[in-house]
Amino acid sequence: MDCIFCKIIKKQIPSNIVLETKNLIAFPDINPSADIHILIVPKEHIADMGNLKAEHSKLLAEVYQVVNKLVSQYNLSNNLYRVVVNGGRAQHVPHLHFHLLGGTWKKFI
Repeated sequence: MDCIFCKIIKKQIPSNIVLETKNLIAFPDINPSADIHILIVPKEHIADMGNLKAEHSKLLAEVYQVVNKLVSQYNLSNNLYRVVVNGGRAQHVPHLHFHLLGGTWKKFI
């Protein structure tokens, strides 16, 4: 598979990993849309939201647990932040991922 996120997960491409669990990896977006723009990526290759199954429910809960850790880590609790999931043509990398955006948004993703 020639997926850039899979290569980052396998450490074939260097990245500044800010948080890692058994199931997820988080790292800064290389083209940030906000002051803080962290990608949260499942280690399992799931192409997009349409490929989620009932057995992924624990993974999705873990995504938001990781979001809460990152919100705390980046002191976003009292600041503006949002979590975005793109789909269709708006999803530039065909691997399900979540964007944590905090501070000032530079552009809409």
